[in-house]
Parts: sequence; structure tokens; C-alpha cells
Amino acid sequence: MEGIVTKSTGKWYIVKLADGKFMNCRIKGKFRLGKFKLTNPIAVGDKVWVDPEKGLDTGMISKLFPRDNYVLRQSTRRRHYMHLIAANIDQAFIIVTIQDPMLKPGFIDRFLLTTEMHSIPSYIIVNKADIYTEDDLAIYEGLKQMYAEIGYETLLISAETGEGVDALKELLKDKTTLLSGHSGVGKSSIVNNILVDLDLDTQEVSDYSGKGMHTTTFAQMHDLEFGGSIIDTPGIKEMGFINMEPEDVAHNFREIFKMSEHCKYGDCKHVNEPECAVKEAIELGRISILRYQSYVSILEDVMGQNYWERETDW
Repeated sequence: MEGIVTKSTGKWYIVKLADGKFMNCRIKGKFRLGKFKLTNPIAVGDKVWVDPEKGLDTGMISKLFPRDNYVLRQSTRRRHYMHLIAANIDQAFIIVTIQDPMLKPGFIDRFLLTTEMHSIPSYIIVNKADIYTEDDLAIYEGLKQMYAEIGYETLLISAETGEGVDALKELLKDKTTLLSGHSGVGKSSIVNNILVDLDLDTQEVSDYSGKGMHTTTFAQMHDLEFGGSIIDTPGIKEMGFINMEPEDVAHNFREIFKMSEHCKYGDCKHVNEPECAVKEAIELGRISILRYQSYVSILEDVMGQNYWERETDW
């Protein structure tokens, strides 16, 4: 029987079958993603074939159908493994806040890099509009303009008051959407606002650390009554890229890739090379220095080198 994985709990997967029924399933055999070792070979959103177990209400996943796309990150517990966040999605929302917890633009860029690699349309959703000061809103406007210039839409909402939620629903309608972000940014509150009968657990940001506390333990897909579905995921602390090469980074920062065709050298990494069109564009204000800092930081992770201390022009 064909089905779609709607929840992953590690050893067990909940699969929604073609007839609308749900079945608890385990994996039969081994599944890999190319050369990468995976902590979870099956992800929410995967299309699978299930063999029911005789005399039981459970099944075995015996086949994984080809994926249209997927979102991947480095495992935080097993450093040489990758972790599948979700598969077969139409779009992705990165949920952030200006305060409580504090905005980290570098994290946004790391997430966008993972979706850009598979041409997944992505949106930046800024939650907690109800708590922001004028200075916070000025930061939001600057963020919105910076990403609009390279083709990413930013939306300001409040899961607490409902501000912007109708516009959010319009984006969600009839699509499978991944929701991701740091813990504490209000993903569960947003899901509760959209799915009023769900009542996911929510928690405040830790006063001690200023960081969010995990409320969603496992990735899970929820159907939307107005069409489409969302995949809610546990809060992400960090995103590493052992699966990438330097050219993967450069090719998936949109504005850097576009400008790189004017560099003197075809293999220019846009750090220390002479006659680099990207660095010239930064000097002229055509590429954001914040985005460039994110690019260099990720490049350092991938190559295991510290470029920033050697670079004196920025």
C-alpha cells in the first residue's frame, strides 16, 4: 500500500495510507541518501510503500519512492551524520523573531542555503509583532528590504493577536509547507493559531539563556482544513554543512552567484582573490555585508579555514 509519512519518532513512523487511514510502521532494510550517513533514513513527507504485518495493526516500510526534494542538516549529536528535516515540500517558512529570542540573520542565511540548493521557494516569517518597539520594527523593515532585493518575501505576524495570520494562510493554501526555526520563536503558537483544534504545547523563552526551549519533539505533518498541509519540526539549534563543497555555497547565495560571472577567475571564492566582482559589489553597496558575512562563515565551516581573520578589507 502506498502512503505518506506524517510523523517520525526515530524507530517508528506514522504513515497516512491512500484510504486516509493511519498506520504505525517500522523500516524494512536500509535506506541511504547517496554517500551520506543519515540519522533518519525516512523523513516526514516521504512517499513510501507499506507491507501490513500479518495479524497486527502495524506495517513495514519496504520501499521509498524518489523524492522531489528534501531539506537536510548536519546532525548535532552525531557530527559525521546528516539529518533529514522533511521531503517533498512545495515551500518552506523560516520562523524568526526580532527579540525574545534575538534575531540571528546568519541562521536565516544558513536555512535559505539548504532550501536554495533544491529550488524550494522560501519565506521569512517574523513572529511576535505584538511585542516590538519602534527600534525593533525598524530592524524588521531593514531585514525585509535586504531580502526583498534578492527575491525573498518577508511577512510580519503575531500568533498572539492574529496579526498577519490571514496573509500567512493565503501562502499556505493548497501547498505542503515546512515550518522551521529556532526554539522559542513561536512555531507551535503559529500552528495552534492556524489549527485551532490542535493545541500543541508551547513554552516561554528561558530567562536565563534568552534561548527558546523545545516544545515540538518530532517532526509531524498536519492537514489544513482550507487545503494543503504543514510540517512542524523541532527547533533547530544550529545548521552545519559537512555535505557541501565550496561551490555549493557560492552557487546558492543568489546575489553572489549572479555577480560571480564578472570575477576575473572562474574559481573565485570571493574572499582573498584579486579583481573579485563580488567584493567590489559590497564596496558599492550592491551586496549586503551581512549576507557576505554569512557566506564567509559558512565557507569557513565547509573548508575548515578561518578566512575572516586574514581578510582586512571588510
